Amino acid sequence: MKIFRSTRQDQVKEKKVGSYLLYAIGEIVLVMIGILLAMQVNNWNENRKKDDQLNNILSTVAIDLKTDAIRANLVIQFYDTIKKKTD
Repeated sequence: MKIFRSTRQDQVKEKKVGSYLLYAIGEIVLVMIGILLAMQVNNWNENRKKDDQLNNILSTVAIDLKTDAIRANLVIQFYDTIKKKTD
């Protein structure tokens, strides 16, 4: 940071406006690149969280379907047994 500050101050003292503007634009571009990278990492992280949440929901649904199928078969067997006894 001290190097950048001294470079900037030297350019202002020597009245190198063009050089200072170029330096300022470069600094702005670097900051923008950093912000864009941070946003991209954040987007990747959010997408990963959404995928994890979706996978959890799908696994819960799969378990619920298996449980419901077992219970449905038990109910069917129960009514089949009752039907056989009444016949």
